[in-house]
Amino acid sequence: MRFSQEIESLPSEIADRFSKPFARFLKIEAAAGVMLLLATLAAMILSNSPWSTSFLAFWDTPMGLHFGSWDFARSLRHWINDAVMTLFFFVVALELKRELVLGELRNLRMAALSFAGALGGMLVPVALYLVLMSGQPGMHGWGTVMSTDTAFVIGCLALFGSRIPATLRLFLLSLAIFDDVGAILVVTIGFGDALKWDALALGLLGLAVVAGAARIGIRSISVFFLLGGTIWLCFDASGIHPTVVGVLLGLMTPTRGWVSDKRLRAILGRVLSYPIGDHWSGDSSERRDLGLAGTAATEALSPVERLEMMLHPWVAFAIMPVFALANAGVAMSGAHVGQPVSVAIFAGLVLGKPIGVLAFSWLAIRFGLATLAPGLSWILLAAGSLLTGIGFTMSLFIAGLAYAPAMLNAAKIGVLAGSAVSATAGILMLAWLTFRKRIA
Repeated sequence: MRFSQEIESLPSEIADRFSKPFARFLKIEAAAGVMLLLATLAAMILSNSPWSTSFLAFWDTPMGLHFGSWDFARSLRHWINDAVMTLFFFVVALELKRELVLGELRNLRMAALSFAGALGGMLVPVALYLVLMSGQPGMHGWGTVMSTDTAFVIGCLALFGSRIPATLRLFLLSLAIFDDVGAILVVTIGFGDALKWDALALGLLGLAVVAGAARIGIRSISVFFLLGGTIWLCFDASGIHPTVVGVLLGLMTPTRGWVSDKRLRAILGRVLSYPIGDHWSGDSSERRDLGLAGTAATEALSPVERLEMMLHPWVAFAIMPVFALANAGVAMSGAHVGQPVSVAIFAGLVLGKPIGVLAFSWLAIRFGLATLAPGLSWILLAAGSLLTGIGFTMSLFIAGLAYAPAMLNAAKIGVLAGSAVSATAGILMLAWLTFRKRIA
């Protein structure tokens, strides 16, 4: 008996368009959290070992190119923080756009809850930091307490598996993405150099070329990466922090596939219509049809999804661990744990973040701007909000830009201690809730 084509595979639901990419993203992030933790521990151990001088000096190795008056030389750590981390922000922007256009954040009231929580999680810790640092050097480092580390948060949630609802993961993931975008805006505005308008004009022209190329149907990823690299160099020369290029290009990436489902089925039908046998060698119409089917299958996915699938594992398992190795090392022998900057960062992450997230989430729901997703109770939201104090990646990134070398170690200690305490508190509360079955 021959069944119709529609029932020869699993049924397709609208929800699959965003649930499957979301689940894949979470699996990578959970494993990335483990890699990030190992890299952090390695950096801490090496920084306080007999090899500490060589290890710390390695990241200050100068690298770069000189072309006349153009100088692109900087330390290895700066290349990692300025150039390689651009891909991190690119993937963050891809995920944000996919969730807003294709995912559950299309529901404005659900998106509003994550946005409100992120806003409170930025403003309250910044205010607390400024109060504690009033009149002291280092006040301009307030951006250090703004962000939430996606990989570590999702890694903590992965410990509980299906015992916590997916809506909590979505809320925290979305909040962390909004946080990261807010933090990169702070970096762009607060830590750039004097503007060079000619280089900025060239960078903006490059963005226009990218938009035009996508408009006329250019789909080569290599071409867009070449354009993106050129734009990065222009923004770097302009005085604006070049990592913003990753956010801009990510938000410009199309969310629609080039090949429709109907066209894909028709093209695949031509290939499947050939009888069984070896038809694919030589310069034949069969081989051309097979190549056409391969292109159609690739282009049926949106550029946002294809680029995220391609880059996310590299960012999670290569870029972020290398970033941790280059930035998480702290020589404890010369550090003063009780310095005001350490205390202010610690308080901002451990106290300011969860208070801000909960307060602004409550206000958004109180004024009818947002709604709690199914399965997301206030006590569960409180437990999740404790995890938002895990700043790490963006906190270390901004600390490296904001503080002089004399204060940087103390700032790193505040970030690491605050992140560790936040992770511990959040995990313990979630464990208590799941053990007591008090999630609902």
